[in-house]
Amino acid sequence: MLVIAVAWLPLPAGAQMLINGAGATFPYPIYSKWFEAYIQVDPEVRFNYQSIGSGGGIRQISERTVDFGASDGPMTDDQLKKAPGELFHIPTVLGAVVATYNLPGNPQLSFTGDVLADIFLGKITKWNDARIKALNPSTSLPDQPIVVVHRSDGSGTTYIWVDYLCKISPEWEQNVGRGTSVKWPVGLGGKGNEGVAGQVKNAPGSLGYVELAYAITNKLPAAKVRNQAGKFIEPTIESTTAAAAGAASSMPADFRVSLTNAAGAEAYPIASFTWLLVYKDQTNEAKGQNLVKFLWWAIHDGQKHPAALLYAPLPAPVVKEIEAKIKQITFSGRPLLAAH
Repeated sequence: MLVIAVAWLPLPAGAQMLINGAGATFPYPIYSKWFEAYIQVDPEVRFNYQSIGSGGGIRQISERTVDFGASDGPMTDDQLKKAPGELFHIPTVLGAVVATYNLPGNPQLSFTGDVLADIFLGKITKWNDARIKALNPSTSLPDQPIVVVHRSDGSGTTYIWVDYLCKISPEWEQNVGRGTSVKWPVGLGGKGNEGVAGQVKNAPGSLGYVELAYAITNKLPAAKVRNQAGKFIEPTIESTTAAAAGAASSMPADFRVSLTNAAGAEAYPIASFTWLLVYKDQTNEAKGQNLVKFLWWAIHDGQKHPAALLYAPLPAPVVKEIEAKIKQITFSGRPLLAAH
């Protein structure tokens, strides 16, 4: 099992606090950057984050074995009911999930959602299939089997990917559905975004899905995907932000919102918020105070870091709504955040 833990340097003399978290691999690069940068803000606090996938993060926060969880797929109503306390979803950044592949020369390809769905359903099996060729008329595509690569672990990146496929393909929604884990019709499994990127990099003819930063850092291509407006959109910070443009006005109070297949001419269609999962009523006052201070920093000063790592920062109207949510976090009914 691939587990990446971040425990930034030994605690200095006098330091008292280690805050433990676990979950999504999708935001791991930005969370790593934040935990490192936060040492300059509060040298007495360190974070230990296990990048084990959203399913693991939901399980561990539900069992209270960590101080916070992290997920790119929102918890279901049933999961929230089973948790031992009220859990908040705190949006932190936005990211794009991309179709990435391994072909000779790695040409820039374009896909539609229905073609991606039929590849992952096992109905399109060759790279030179007429439907892929029609979308990429100037590209020479090989007579080669498509090796589908998906996640093997419970994954928020999977949730975003299959949530999109459900909105595009009735057959996918009926036969496979959405969730952090699904019964894949075809393909090979990889552990974490790192595992899928590694499988794609090592398997000629493969096609998988990863968070954008994992494609870029592994020097893998990221396909354009046709959006609801009919335009083929490259996954970028700008097109991810465009997908969130309408979110503020229709944001549910608990922040569990889907941004896939969003309206908007420039919106990349496979984008999402990613969330930290935090109990409303904390069981340790000092740790809870440090956690809410970090959350406040992350949604303000921390937002200068995402762009360099190919994540989109939170829209300003959404930040205002998150501020109100963080102020609701308590210890024994008393708010933990000092007045802002």
